[in-house]
Amino acid sequence: MLAHVRMWAYNQRMIKRTSLNLDLDLLAAAKDVLQTRETTETIHRALEDVVRNARLRRLIARRFDLSDDELEALRTPQTAPISQR
Repeated sequence: MLAHVRMWAYNQRMIKRTSLNLDLDLLAAAKDVLQTRETTETIHRALEDVVRNARLRRLIARRFDLSDDELEALRTPQTAPISQR
């Protein structure tokens, strides 16, 4: 049962309350850029953007060496359309 409780805890969205020393001018500029009103919302949006940009950079850096035939095979549906089932 303890293992079940641990798995439940890891699957929950974690929230941490903390105190931060923020540059208020930088915070105001971020709010303006992100079009947010609250500090927490601004920080969350900024963190989401950082993570998204890092993921996009990794995706851009990947090499996709596919031949035209392989690319066409990926574009071809692998299952019959619903109307033909």
